[in-house]
Amino acid sequence: MLESIEGNFDHPEVNELLTKHFVELKAASPEGSAHVLDIPGLKVPSIKFWSLWKDKELFGCGALKFLDKEHGEFKSIRIHDKYRNKGNGIKVIEHLIDEAKKLNIKRISLETGAGKFFDPARKLFKKCNFEPCEPFAHYKKDVNSIYLTKQLNND
Repeated sequence: MLESIEGNFDHPEVNELLTKHFVELKAASPEGSAHVLDIPGLKVPSIKFWSLWKDKELFGCGALKFLDKEHGEFKSIRIHDKYRNKGNGIKVIEHLIDEAKKLNIKRISLETGAGKFFDPARKLFKKCNFEPCEPFAHYKKDVNSIYLTKQLNND
């Protein structure tokens, strides 16, 4: 069972994971096509952030940005290296979807990279039934980005 903690950016392990995430994604994305948020970017009021813990060890994290009252965007989804490549990404996605439903979000969208580095993320989102969509919110068409969306069943 995973424990969820909201907004603990300043925990050293969370800070380290988010910093690593930011550095890797900036390095893997061509100039002008990196949409990863740094920690101050995640601390804005329109974003809710959670870290997930398993037996007191950091498991992963993710954020939900409110685009409007019924549309959210996933940001900064990351699994701790200890738990990567073991099918655990879906647990973070499921947690974020559950949180979005509690907040009455009806649609979740996201942007991810189009390059090889982002293959695992795209496979994960496909497995979670996200479908390709047009750029949303502030995004523009970009050959280096893939845009995905999913309607939520809030029953």
